[in-house]
Amino acid sequence: MNPENEIDKTEALEPVETAAANVAEARGGVDGRKRPKWLLPLIAVVCAVVLVVAGVVGWNMYRGAKLAEAKEACATAADGVRSQANEYNALLNEDAADAAAVKAEQVKDAKTVESLGKELKASAPEYEGCVAEDAKGLDAATVKLGEQADWYKTHEQSLSKAVKAVTESKAAKTLETAKTNLTAKLDEAAKLLTDSDGKVQDNTTRETLTNAIDAATRLKDANDATKIDKARKTLEDAINGVNASVQAKTDADAQAAAAAAAAAQVQAQSTYSGGSSYSGNTYRRTGGSTSGSNTYRGTTSGGSGSNSGSGSTGGSTTRPNLNGAYGCTEDCYVPPNNLIQH
Repeated sequence: MNPENEIDKTEALEPVETAAANVAEARGGVDGRKRPKWLLPLIAVVCAVVLVVAGVVGWNMYRGAKLAEAKEACATAADGVRSQANEYNALLNEDAADAAAVKAEQVKDAKTVESLGKELKASAPEYEGCVAEDAKGLDAATVKLGEQADWYKTHEQSLSKAVKAVTESKAAKTLETAKTNLTAKLDEAAKLLTDSDGKVQDNTTRETLTNAIDAATRLKDANDATKIDKARKTLEDAINGVNASVQAKTDADAQAAAAAAAAAQVQAQSTYSGGSSYSGNTYRRTGGSTSGSNTYRGTTSGGSGSNSGSGSTGGSTTRPNLNGAYGCTEDCYVPPNNLIQH
């Protein structure tokens, strides 16, 4: 080994610090100068202050983040309550209000109306919103708002169910009533069709009634109350048409009979008079005697003449009364065209 190389390696090595050197440096440095005694405490205080400030800043940042987070959560909960409340109130003011106007006698099951009434009496929660100023208060408000949202959601569902029950029950009752009315009208129409045979002025009214009966019969078992009511109305109109035609024929027959009777009476009077006339027939009875005068004017076999006279009899006399009957016992006037018998 070369001694010169070993010497070079030794000189190239760095000096190693020892513990004594470190102590010396702390006391004054290797150069022998001493540092102030207050330096280390000052450094410690500064470090403590820095740590406190950092802690306060960190805590404030944490509180701010939590507050912001609480505000956001509360705002979201408030939006949820408003959304659920709007849906509930829309149902309450529209469909539920219409269903509430339905009476028990208008539905097939009256219990549906009773159930709806109970739902409408429910008291909605009072909305308070996010009025707290700290995270704890906002968190509590968020929980309460969530409960309110659940209330609105639950009652919206139960109210909707109650409204649907009333609506369906009313529809069932309406359909049942429509079918009952149609059946009754069909019975009336069938009877009228039989009774009106040969008694109508216009037979096409009976044909219209027949067609209406056929159409209504096909809808008897339908589940559409509107169509059933329409068929019943058509049937009712056809019935009215037949009744009017029957009445028209009855009136026409009555008028024809009256005209025939009048003509027969005129013919009978013309045949009875025979072209002669009588006038001036007055009789007076005094005691047991009768006096009177007769005047005859007329044409018989191409001649004319008059006859007057008076007389008395001891008996009774039969002569016309005011109605043309015989047996008058007081003064009598004999109407013209009546024959006098003694």
